[in-house]
Amino acid sequence: MPDYDLIAILGPTASGKTPFAAALAAELNTEIISADSRQIYRSMDIGTGKDLADYIVNGKQVPYHLIDIADPGYKYNVFEYQRDFLNAYESIKQKGSLPVVCGGTGMYLESVLKGYKLLPVPENSELRNRLANKSLDELTEVLTTYKSLHNTTDVDTVKRAIRAIEIEEYYAHTPVDERSFPQLNSLIIGVDIDRELRREKITRRLRQRLDEGMVDEVRRLIAQGIHPDDLIYYGLEYKYLTLYVIGQLTYDEMFSQLEIAIHQFAKRQMTWFRGMERRGFTIHWMDARWPMEEKIAFVKSKLKEI
Repeated sequence: MPDYDLIAILGPTASGKTPFAAALAAELNTEIISADSRQIYRSMDIGTGKDLADYIVNGKQVPYHLIDIADPGYKYNVFEYQRDFLNAYESIKQKGSLPVVCGGTGMYLESVLKGYKLLPVPENSELRNRLANKSLDELTEVLTTYKSLHNTTDVDTVKRAIRAIEIEEYYAHTPVDERSFPQLNSLIIGVDIDRELRREKITRRLRQRLDEGMVDEVRRLIAQGIHPDDLIYYGLEYKYLTLYVIGQLTYDEMFSQLEIAIHQFAKRQMTWFRGMERRGFTIHWMDARWPMEEKIAFVKSKLKEI
């Protein structure tokens, strides 16, 4: 193999990137590092799409990292992700394998692909007070004025948007040490899925997860002592299901608003990945509809290119 340090598999939700990454890892006899900002939480399984059966390929378990590593309610962040990614990455490399990172959280992926270490950002109470009365749309607009790379794909609550601006403001005035994170030569593979097919899969998968007990999962988390505001903070499924469980939305309102939010989320993910290309990353795109063998052959051919 050429001098690749890492294979990165990215794509929007419902593109089938996880089963593909698992099949590829099985073929290459390696392990997967997850890049999903919500699958890191224990007990948040159905709502995050934590399909662990995907990691069993031909009856064999593909080892995975950075799933189920934090308790619900904890505010895990990108600084911790960089640290945990490096630990997992180094443990896989020590076995002589080529690690595969897979996920749809653009900020997590870019934080390890671009090769500089981020710093923990303290709370800025003055800034928070200044932003407290702004709407989510207004905050998102503020966020777009920064040059730095924040993950607007995951900013779907006011609290997260304010935290994102707090981080950007800190970095605007704090020099970044670019030497403290390894520069990884990464082969980046994108799984592209036709918009209409993606929409169909999202709706089908949402119905399936509701049938599998996603509402009960949220009720269970609240019963365990997780505050509804903490679940709402995680956005998407947890936001809308919590609003339904606490009586602020009817079931039909929850389904309709959540379905729209997931479609918008997938669109923002693709916008993020296209932005990565503008920022200098080379992403080799494949069609989600290709047979698995063709997808694996595509990656293997890229690994052999000089």
